[in-house]
Amino acid sequence: MTATNSATVPATGDVSQLRRLLRFLLPYRWRVAAALTALVIAAGCVLALGQGLRFVIDSGFGSGNSALLNTALAGVIALALVLSAATFTRFYLMMTVGERVIADLRRTVFAHALTLSPAFFDATRTGDIVSRLTNDSDQLRQVIGFGLSMFLRNGLMMIGALVLLFTTSPKLAALIVLGVPATLIPILLVGRRVRRLARTNQDRVAEVSAHVDESMHEIRTVQAYGHEAPTRSAFDAATEAAYVAGVDRIRVKAWLIASVILIAFCAVGVILWIGGHDVLAGRLTAGELSAFVFYAGIVASGAGTLSEVWGEIQRAAGATERLMELLDTRPALGIAEPRIALPAQIRGAIRFDRVNFAYPTRPDAAALAGLSFDVHPGERVALVGPSGAGKTTVFALLLRFYDPQAGRILIDGADTRHCDPLALRRAMALVSQDPVIFAASVTENVRFGRPGATPEEVRAACAAAHATEFIERLPQGYDTDLGERGIKLSGGQRQRLSIARALLADRPILLLDEATSSLDAESERQVAAALELLARGRTTLVIAHRLATVRNADRILVLDRGHLHSTGTHDELLRADGLYAHLARLQFMHDETA
Repeated sequence: MTATNSATVPATGDVSQLRRLLRFLLPYRWRVAAALTALVIAAGCVLALGQGLRFVIDSGFGSGNSALLNTALAGVIALALVLSAATFTRFYLMMTVGERVIADLRRTVFAHALTLSPAFFDATRTGDIVSRLTNDSDQLRQVIGFGLSMFLRNGLMMIGALVLLFTTSPKLAALIVLGVPATLIPILLVGRRVRRLARTNQDRVAEVSAHVDESMHEIRTVQAYGHEAPTRSAFDAATEAAYVAGVDRIRVKAWLIASVILIAFCAVGVILWIGGHDVLAGRLTAGELSAFVFYAGIVASGAGTLSEVWGEIQRAAGATERLMELLDTRPALGIAEPRIALPAQIRGAIRFDRVNFAYPTRPDAAALAGLSFDVHPGERVALVGPSGAGKTTVFALLLRFYDPQAGRILIDGADTRHCDPLALRRAMALVSQDPVIFAASVTENVRFGRPGATPEEVRAACAAAHATEFIERLPQGYDTDLGERGIKLSGGQRQRLSIARALLADRPILLLDEATSSLDAESERQVAAALELLARGRTTLVIAHRLATVRNADRILVLDRGHLHSTGTHDELLRADGLYAHLARLQFMHDETA
């Protein structure tokens, strides 16, 4: 996953990716150490059962002493109690560590994603990021919490069983040792393919998530155009692709597990046949053979479990790779040296100095070309021009969502390239033409402009934006949840809450993208009065489409194809009878007539 102007570190594509999770495990190393200790104890209990089996067969059955059987039963119960307690400890500690690590990883990746520039999101589907934070991290949770401990447990038991096998019968143990590499061959040959298929499977699942995210967010457009059938077909195709990728992975993994089990248990059968002859010849006792078969079974079942868990680890490696790709993506907007700290009190002087800019997704289409203009502190300037003239781009560059390819943008004389984007944005309040409302309460939405605001300040901002009337009619008033994207509000109501948010933010530079476009005539008059009060003493840039907005501006900048076409007041530009007068006749005069 890449984005223009964002550097990504290539993924290595193997299990070594899992090593990058160690920094998330280190804070919980003592819990992991306790879990490993419990794991060793549990493995030791299982291995001790083999020696108990040998003792019962050789001493108990052979002597006919029932007291020895009683002793053996007591020993088994004691081992079972220790094994049960150790297993509980291991499982609880590892699973909780897995949950904790994944929560930390999700927080880290999400926090990093918030720092990435809009250029990254221009080239990346939201559903893909959601899939990485949910599906991929959940796959890791299973491996860290359960798969990893199972892998270590069975590996440890296999090593212990092999040691006891050599103690019992070096000849038969040598045959086991020769059989172990045979079980590893399929793992080595097929393991890499499993990882590749796991990565492909995760990518296909991410595409399904992207389809769901996009279709559900734009459900009204889908239904308004009767596009349900094509949308459903596209989703079906993505789902089928995920299914096919999943089946391919499962088929290869199933073949791997079956191959390992076949080899392992055939080896046990051969060893049992040879050992039986040794018992008949008196070279082994029946108890020793029974213990040997018990340990050989541990080795065989352990090999099967290891191969199964190894497939999950391979899949987790693919998931880690996808998460680390996101985490490795560097923000496109750095802070150039020397860094400049903006003053605590920003006056609001703005300068565009021969700015050239093209969006990363359209590098050959210039959005701004040599644009230069000045805005004085406290001045109200309207940006006017046809669609595609560059008005919204001016706002995007001021907010430092992007940096220009050439030229400079200055705030109070400071080049924005040398300023912290967060500090720049804290100096500006944006009210967009398409207001953004979050799935939260009225209070939380308005507080987005100033999280520390008191309820009284929130109410005052809403009153200034003339939103109190409709808020009080909501079921829970200021505590009413507004639904996803403010679905419970009308367009004008959403716009007034957006204005209340900007009023509460109380920042020295205002960016108004036709902030009253969604309001009826009376609400527009009321909100315009509130904005007029807010704009006093503040630098205000307005993207204007309405005559009333333009007439209230101190100055009008007419943009055309990324250039500054002309500048002046409303009356001056009308008398010049240029592009502005043409736009006024087409777009503005019908407002005056109305």
